[in-house]
Amino acid sequence: MRLHFSLLLFLISSLCPSLFAETKPNIVLIFIDDMGYADIGPFGITEVRTPHLDKLASEGMKFTSFYATPVCSMSRACLMTGCYNARVSIPGVLFPRDTIGLNSSEITLAEIVKEKGYATCAIGKWHLGHYPEFLPLRQGFDHYFGLPYSNDMQAGRKEMPPLPLYNDEKVIETEPDQSQLTRRYTEEAVKFIRDHQATPFFVYLPHSMIHHPLAASADFQGKSKLGLVGDAIEEIDWSVGQIMTKLSELKLDENTLVIFTSDNGPAGRAAPPFRGSKGTNFEGGVREPCIMRWPGKIPSGTTCNRIAGNIDILPTFAKIVGVELAKDRIIDGRDITPLMFDAKAGPVRDTHLYLTGTNVAAIRQGDWKLFLKGDERDKKSKKDAAEKAKPGKKPAPVPSLYDLASDPGEAHDVAAAHPEIVARLKQEIITREAEIQEHKRPAGQLAESGPVNQNPL
Repeated sequence: MRLHFSLLLFLISSLCPSLFAETKPNIVLIFIDDMGYADIGPFGITEVRTPHLDKLASEGMKFTSFYATPVCSMSRACLMTGCYNARVSIPGVLFPRDTIGLNSSEITLAEIVKEKGYATCAIGKWHLGHYPEFLPLRQGFDHYFGLPYSNDMQAGRKEMPPLPLYNDEKVIETEPDQSQLTRRYTEEAVKFIRDHQATPFFVYLPHSMIHHPLAASADFQGKSKLGLVGDAIEEIDWSVGQIMTKLSELKLDENTLVIFTSDNGPAGRAAPPFRGSKGTNFEGGVREPCIMRWPGKIPSGTTCNRIAGNIDILPTFAKIVGVELAKDRIIDGRDITPLMFDAKAGPVRDTHLYLTGTNVAAIRQGDWKLFLKGDERDKKSKKDAAEKAKPGKKPAPVPSLYDLASDPGEAHDVAAAHPEIVARLKQEIITREAEIQEHKRPAGQLAESGPVNQNPL
């Protein structure tokens, strides 16, 4: 019997952990802001042209059950640490007024690969604390260029300071022209790749788009069929093309792992085929497009429907570069190289937790998904609760159960028909939330000297 090549590769790698470490692949991680599941061609959109992402998918693997979180900072905490955001005490969204950030004791993606001599950069939106002790250079990155938080946190909005653009730890501009951000980020990423082509590198490119306020450069404004959001998506696709072209020119593309995904669902727009959007824990708010390409390792033109998510990226990087995970802390994510190398591989983990802030709001096991309290930001959830409330009583949140296999749009609550599944998953939520609370780690706190001038020029 002939053994599938990707399965053979996985078996060999399990026996020889140094296999991937010897290859030292370059890594490019492109992280979009507020992109819905079907906002790019490989995942269904037809009104927007994404030829470079179409090509990336044809040469790599699509993940169709890839999870983030409802909003910005918590998603980035999951990505950087391999942990649920509650475990590292990063709540939903950090604002300029906040004095916490990612704790410097956390081990980040950048610190994992730096153990093996990688050059590292973060280019774009950081959003894990904007004071010096929380910025990327204190978290394992050699270079940083971008905004410390969301592009809508501008001067004049709720007494916010001028929006700063950083180069490493120096503010070089305030209130930069946002129509140029995607272009400038891309140029910076391409330059880093060119300057570090002789050594393995990790480029983390968290774009500010397509977060509001939307913007696109003159070459893309008014060009899509979906208005400004479509223009911004098409410019992001151009950015992907620029990076892939540079990798090809430098003959690096065959030994580079490229990952494309997003931090949460779309803001104020639907996320077909799912229910919900940014801010909710329905699939539309947290299930993200994800493409991975690594020639010779990831089979081209394939699709994986197993549960995975951004919390799995850190342990996966560790496996790929040959770093043993620290034993003094709990990591929630799992190494997903078995899925990357074989779309038909069995599940790496069958459970995913959905959090609102630092509280577990829902759980998925297999195809069953239970909301313990419903999703209070979703109008239909409020209506359902009101309809179930007793006359004269305030609507009380009640568990709701969905079968994602037959009902991916979460339109039919089947809790009443499956009380045993509700009871099992409810207990699972209680148990897992208690474990996280017992073993959570603190966020980084601002030094006792207190806040400094946030935007020194």
